[in-house]
Amino acid sequence: MARIAGVDLPKNKRSEIGLTYIYGIGKTTAKEILAKAGIDVNKHIGDLTDEEVNKIRTIIQSDYKTEGAMRAEMQMNIKRLMDIGSYRGLRHRKGLPVRGQRTRTNSRTRKGKRKTVAGKKKVAAKK
Repeated sequence: MARIAGVDLPKNKRSEIGLTYIYGIGKTTAKEILAKAGIDVNKHIGDLTDEEVNKIRTIIQSDYKTEGAMRAEMQMNIKRLMDIGSYRGLRHRKGLPVRGQRTRTNSRTRKGKRKTVAGKKKVAAKK
């Protein structure tokens, strides 16, 4: 099992897909990395030689921000938005959707489980 950037990559996956298990690397970036290393995208992670794994590892370390550094940068970006008081920052602070989605219905991922609010009591009709 290849270990790159502190992540164990699955042996049975194609190298293009296996690299996406690393936080900060998507499919397009994985293709770029493999092209720089001169490795076929269809080659499985388990079939990579130690030399090929080292090539991939050096390319990722030198050219890309991954895992902890990437997560820290994302958190700093969100914190900056909250500190300057931008609209997006306020939405982050309140735990609401940031990118313009509706909140009257849906948005359960951001808002959490529904909280029941007591409704108005009906006034008895006069006879």
